[in-house]
Amino acid sequence: MKVGATKSSAGFVPYIPAARSLPELTVFAVILGIILAIVFGAANAYLGLKIGMTVSASIPAAVISMAILRGIFRRESILENNIVQTMTTAGEAVAAGAIFTLPALFLWNLTPGQAVVSFIVLTGGFLGVLMMVPLRRLLIVNEHHTLPYPEGTACAEVLISGETGGKTAWLVISGFAVGGLFKALGDGFLLFKTEIETGIYRFKNALIGMDTFPALLGVGFIIGPRISGQMLAGGVLAWTVFTPIIGFFGAGTAHPIFPGTEPIGKLDAWGIWDSYIRYIGAGSIATGGLITLVRTLPMLFASLRDTLKGLQRGNRVQTIERTAHDIPNIWLFVGVVLLILVIAFSPLTDVGIIGGIAIAVFGFLFVMVASRIVGIVGSSSSPVSGMTIATLLIVTIVFKLAGVTGMVGMAASLTVGAIVCTALAVAADISQDLKTGYLVGATPWKQQLAMMIGVIASGLVIGFVLVVLHQTYVMGSPELPAPKAVLMKLIIEGLMAGNLPWDLIFIGAASAIVIEFLGLNSLTVAVGIYLPIHTSMPIMVGGIIRWLVERFAKSDGAKKVRIETGTLFASGLIAGESLIGVVIAVLIWLKVQLPNQVAIPNGLVSLLLFAAVALLLWFVSVRAKQER
Repeated sequence: MKVGATKSSAGFVPYIPAARSLPELTVFAVILGIILAIVFGAANAYLGLKIGMTVSASIPAAVISMAILRGIFRRESILENNIVQTMTTAGEAVAAGAIFTLPALFLWNLTPGQAVVSFIVLTGGFLGVLMMVPLRRLLIVNEHHTLPYPEGTACAEVLISGETGGKTAWLVISGFAVGGLFKALGDGFLLFKTEIETGIYRFKNALIGMDTFPALLGVGFIIGPRISGQMLAGGVLAWTVFTPIIGFFGAGTAHPIFPGTEPIGKLDAWGIWDSYIRYIGAGSIATGGLITLVRTLPMLFASLRDTLKGLQRGNRVQTIERTAHDIPNIWLFVGVVLLILVIAFSPLTDVGIIGGIAIAVFGFLFVMVASRIVGIVGSSSSPVSGMTIATLLIVTIVFKLAGVTGMVGMAASLTVGAIVCTALAVAADISQDLKTGYLVGATPWKQQLAMMIGVIASGLVIGFVLVVLHQTYVMGSPELPAPKAVLMKLIIEGLMAGNLPWDLIFIGAASAIVIEFLGLNSLTVAVGIYLPIHTSMPIMVGGIIRWLVERFAKSDGAKKVRIETGTLFASGLIAGESLIGVVIAVLIWLKVQLPNQVAIPNGLVSLLLFAAVALLLWFVSVRAKQER
């Protein structure tokens, strides 16, 4: 069955009709969903802090669920598998809301406890679910034909095709094993280096390098050659243009130039990056995010108008079909009001009535917008960071005008932004999940309840993960740059204190504008400017492998099968390495004695092993055509 083929939502019949009931919110599904929500939440937290983006967990979770529930326990309900992937995406969304904002608290040396982090992401996650539920009938049902929700539709395709068996789960599991083993041997037992770099002959302060991480290879394969290339372009611009320029013109200065603390002539490429390039990158990311938001303003206003009109019409329709039962509106209203009151008066966050009102207003506004936009462009292209920046700009100014300044005002502003950001991320993901559920014939209220269980599971763990990662790698360091959170920190500091190196930030902003005029995605290139080129290089390798796989496919059908197969294996590489990265951090935090010196310092070994994983990814993708 081809999902989404019906042209009229009024006559649409899902894969499992409303008159038929299958096991859905079962003990098996909930337990497996909780486990995967925690696993993928922790893995995405590590990945997001490393490169500033997360990856979708819905399809890997769906195939793992099918392998376990269908393959091991012989349970044949597609609706159980849908519940599992719904809960898993909650972990991914909670991780995104946390790592895009909350590391700024660690950078301010406030070191929030696990309770504070969990409170912020749990309240934001619950608001995201509760505020999106009333929109389901309008966006998912009434606009079934006009809003495709690409990730949700793709996941439904996987679930339905998986009714014949769960063999594809071995792709995720094998990728998980390869990525995890590489991380354990490289960064756990330190058998070989996982970072290689070299200067360029007679080109002072220019540097190229690579983190030989399978996870970054997998990210590049998933996002494709165009986005990978634009990200690498930003890295090349920063490390072979901006860095040598600053080193050349600053070589003769005898005194430090703000914000650096040492003369430029004494700094190497890494020193210049830490003192100057990061501010240029932050300016370009902020501008790229705002450009993305401005470009979606017509869609934003149209979405808000259409959503409000649809709510007025849609609330008059009543139905008793199983596939139309949402959580009752009265519970939604009471839940949202209680959450806002708890946030406003809780001593854990101390945002006050101003913060509570801001969360209610921006949360409701942007959840409506995000839920519709992801239906058109997908979750990965949703301007969540741009909407979070807009929230921070307004909220910080309001707090400052109200006399809430200094560290108290900055922490309060960031907390409001973090709750709104988490709500947006969760709302975007549950929109895709409800689309999947609509196509396969799920019971909405059970799926919405499952999403909240997933939020609870990952939200209670994410605080521990952030604390351990910070104590092990340090937020803002080259090992864990946390680019989005550093950007939020700089924005708030600049508005509150006005002590930023604005010249560098404006250079980054101007660069983003030029990049946009060149027809490139300024936000993608900006992320490449901010991150070390060592991160962008392996991502580009993954993008090249995908290009080769697509280029030499003899038909569109073969191309689709190869990309789907490679994506599952790449998702396993990402999950395996990222999760082992968290495990290593926990072991170090527990003071378990691990090797402290690299056994084989020669970078050639690392490069050869990385090349072997890259060839394996290519081979797995290409071989898929022969097996189908």
